[in-house]
Amino acid sequence: MIRIFLNRLVAFFFICFIGVTSSVFFVAALFIWLVTVLFDKRLRLLHLFTCLWASLYIWVFPLWSIKITNREKFDKNKTYVIVANHQSLVDILVASTLFVHFKWVSKRELFNFPLIGWNMRLNRYVRLRRGGEGNRKNIKKMYRACEKHLKRGSSVFVFPEGSRSETGTPGPFREGAFVLAKRRNVPVLPLAISGSRDTMENDKLYFLKKASIEIRVLDEIPPETFQDSTSKMLATQVRAVIARELLESK
Repeated sequence: MIRIFLNRLVAFFFICFIGVTSSVFFVAALFIWLVTVLFDKRLRLLHLFTCLWASLYIWVFPLWSIKITNREKFDKNKTYVIVANHQSLVDILVASTLFVHFKWVSKRELFNFPLIGWNMRLNRYVRLRRGGEGNRKNIKKMYRACEKHLKRGSSVFVFPEGSRSETGTPGPFREGAFVLAKRRNVPVLPLAISGSRDTMENDKLYFLKKASIEIRVLDEIPPETFQDSTSKMLATQVRAVIARELLESK
């Protein structure tokens, strides 16, 4: 009972902390956008600042630690379709600690959040709306936005499961990210995220439990190796690579 109360108390202060810091960081982000938008077409500086903003919420908790393995496998001179397994809400914060340039593909609803969502709009991240009327049209719009970023040299980051895994084992991967890789003839860069599930309990942030989070950069998959594969075959292959890495790391 005491532990539940303490966790709720920490959660309350954490929400307040997010609100206060987001107000300050958004003003800074808006200033960076105004100063750089005319010459920084890919908004690289703004994205790096956003990575700092997001990483702060991982760093502030002494019971949460994060480790990045094989960071050198990320070639900053290349453009990738980056894919990762999805374990919890904090995976976005975890991936931000890489401090590499990319554009998120994220649910449209997140872009409506005050301050954080507004910053996502400033960064020109890609909105995705699934289901409902005009779903095919929405998917095509997402593809066009991603292809535009890839053409300009910005990597695109996708969670191909579409939703968080309840077991920690990656669910089936949707084909969208791999359609993009084949269309633009760019390498796929898989990431394996482990430990972030420990920050969640019943879909709520759980601050009083130790969480050792690790993000591992795996070997890129060059486009010439999947030219004869369908996007579905590629999705299955990449999921197997990430699942094997997660299993071997236990």
